[in-house]
Amino acid sequence: MEDIEAQKKRAALHAAAEVRDGMVLGLGTGSTATYAVREIGRRVSEESLLISATATSAATGALAVALGIPLRPMGDFSKLDLVIDGADEIDPSLRAIKGGGGAHFREKIAVAASRRTIIVVDSSKPVETLGKFALPIEVHPFALGLVQRQLQRMVATVTLRLKPDGAPFLTDQQAYVLDAKFGTISDPVDLAMRIQALPGVLAHGLFIDLIHEVVIGLEDGVRVEKRHENTFNRSEQ
Repeated sequence: MEDIEAQKKRAALHAAAEVRDGMVLGLGTGSTATYAVREIGRRVSEESLLISATATSAATGALAVALGIPLRPMGDFSKLDLVIDGADEIDPSLRAIKGGGGAHFREKIAVAASRRTIIVVDSSKPVETLGKFALPIEVHPFALGLVQRQLQRMVATVTLRLKPDGAPFLTDQQAYVLDAKFGTISDPVDLAMRIQALPGVLAHGLFIDLIHEVVIGLEDGVRVEKRHENTFNRSEQ
């Protein structure tokens, strides 16, 4: 099988080609989204692409500034024209699990404000049913014990995310991340509602009815799947 990194890059470049002058962009976080950010930066530098952008994480923001992409805080915008981001899993209804990088709080705000969201992934990320990847849940430190106990009552295996040195991982909001394994998630909508209702939860990684299309990198091109009235429009390119 071809190098997964090549598939990521192929998907990201395809999505970045959708950027036009005058757009306000949301720049995603993660290894696949980074390819798109770098390509947008190249176009700003080499093609004089005129855009404004906001970043979904401090890391993406630092990269955007280094590449010369004009960056503003998300709070300056009520709407975005386009968000390009990655995902940890995505199902045939374009419901996704995101948050492997811990940026799902800001990613969800950007996606909710966007007129169009393109998710870019390699061929390992599409699944028939969500749940193989642990569901990231961002929690205010004051509520950590409460939320962990409530999640365990939902029959989840819950792990506090740690950094390589063993210290707790902190998001850009200085909050903790609990990675919850529910097994097969047969009803993502119901689970999303139950988790979000827990006091102290800032954001969970289930993205429901927020994604407009996914670009999947393949060995010899990309596959584009679009959500339209709960159906896919499929095309091979």
